[in-house]
Amino acid sequence: MHPRPSPIAASLYTLRDLNADVIILHGPHGCCFRTGRLLENDGVRVVTTAMSENDFIFGASAKLEETLKEAYELFHPQLVGVVGTCASMIIGEDMREAVNNAKIPAKVLTVESHGGLSEGDNTEGAIAVLEAAKLEGVISSEEADRQIIMLKKATEIEKTRGMAQGKYIQPSYGDDKEEVAQNLLDAFENGDKIAFVLNSKKETSYLFADILKVPFHDTYPEIRPSIIANLDEGIGLPRIRQHAKNIKMELDMNIDLITGSLDEYPVTGKNAMSFLEKNNFDIVVVAGVPHALNIEKLKGKLIAITDGPRLVEPLKNLGYTWVITELDAHAKTLGTDKIIASDFGTALRKKLKKYNDSYN
Repeated sequence: MHPRPSPIAASLYTLRDLNADVIILHGPHGCCFRTGRLLENDGVRVVTTAMSENDFIFGASAKLEETLKEAYELFHPQLVGVVGTCASMIIGEDMREAVNNAKIPAKVLTVESHGGLSEGDNTEGAIAVLEAAKLEGVISSEEADRQIIMLKKATEIEKTRGMAQGKYIQPSYGDDKEEVAQNLLDAFENGDKIAFVLNSKKETSYLFADILKVPFHDTYPEIRPSIIANLDEGIGLPRIRQHAKNIKMELDMNIDLITGSLDEYPVTGKNAMSFLEKNNFDIVVVAGVPHALNIEKLKGKLIAITDGPRLVEPLKNLGYTWVITELDAHAKTLGTDKIIASDFGTALRKKLKKYNDSYN
């Protein structure tokens, strides 16, 4: 019942991950405005055909052709994505014909995406891009098929364990970060057995990985938490592999278990759980997509770090002791190639500094 991400926005993000230089939205100038503006921070030029009321009746193929030519003259792109919107798809615009007529000397992916795809799942927009990329030889059939499997599993997790369960979920900002930070530091003080799990996706990993940069070892050198992360840099679309490489280089630490890649977050939770169940931890911190782990099997205290206010209630129902929300994760991490400070990480650093200052 509550608003969900749009398949159109998912198309834009997936084209970004394919390193598209320009994306043309074939629709009104306000369609997916926020996503388009945010993606400019990642170096992608996003423009629209600015369809108007007359175009909804008579069509706007000529506008699309003109926009393709103008975009090429302005940006000289190698890879262009043309993405449909509700307006252009409802009236049956033939975007492929317009692309053929424009004849620009660039690879163009034509993506028939709109807000009502299938059951409205946002992942359908990403799948439409992957199908187009496979058709044009931008990625292999094997990689496209693997990506599509991951996206379908991600949808399944959201519908069964996340915020797409079909009912209205009241937004919540979770537990008090200062209090949860103190509870975690108390675990270090008590000598508890601690594990950190990074199970995140795409660029938001630059925010969720911040928990791994908190200098616990300076205050508690005798405690070495176990580190589990989905940071395999050899799997995924070009931009996603680079994110994993950047994060691993910056962390520069021993990771006890690499569970898979950043785009495998729907399934990497299984590998993480195998490790957690064998080692009997007193407290486990899961950052990114915590509901992808079947934590119901664990006995210790559990901290979830998420970016979704509507995920707080489902995560509590799954059994997480505390839930922390990091707001605007996408907006904060677009355009970066370095780990950025999280609210929870900042709260922990402040408490550690206060403790160290008082001790010294």
